[in-house]
Amino acid sequence: MPASPRLVVGPMRHPRADAGPGWGLRSLPPVELYIIARHGESTLNFENRINGDPDVPVALTEKGREEAILLGQQLKHAPIDVCVHTRFLRTRETAAIALAGRAVPFEVEPLFDDIDVGELEGRTLEEYRAWKREHTRRDAFPGGESLDDAARRYAQAFRRLLERAETSILVLTHEIPLRYAINAADGSDDLDGPPHQLANATPYLFDRDSLVRAIEGIERLT
Repeated sequence: MPASPRLVVGPMRHPRADAGPGWGLRSLPPVELYIIARHGESTLNFENRINGDPDVPVALTEKGREEAILLGQQLKHAPIDVCVHTRFLRTRETAAIALAGRAVPFEVEPLFDDIDVGELEGRTLEEYRAWKREHTRRDAFPGGESLDDAARRYAQAFRRLLERAETSILVLTHEIPLRYAINAADGSDDLDGPPHQLANATPYLFDRDSLVRAIEGIERLT
């Protein structure tokens, strides 16, 4: 799990006698919070097939929609300035369900897109894993990109988050960029572990320091 957001507060001051309720809380500085989640279960998740082409529409299953509703309940009381999602339908659909009824603007960030698997598009998860076992992270999927190229793309995407003016950002993305961020922030020497399989539509919290560690770790390992 990534480090929990840390709040740095200056010297404590005693509120004035005429200060109203909540005076101390309102005086706290804002915290930069990055909430990163994988999309809800998709039809291809259910079929154990892979998709790295955003032009191929892959919707959520009924279970995936229920997961998105639960994500929305978990985020109900969290302030969210903007929601960043990928070009893939499953992330946009998860965001729309989770934030239904909230005035949160949506933005597309292609740098968070799932890995371009080229000719393996639509193949089974086992075929995808078999190809990976026979190749290194530097090898590009036939007609696609390499895992290392994708990881560097994700590091660039996380850097863009740090450059934004908003202080509370929700990112709806895919399992691999989230996995890389968690493991890199934890100082692992393997972007694929220890945490490997991540639950759908589950929020992971990063503050600025932990996101910087994630970026530096990804760049170090690629």
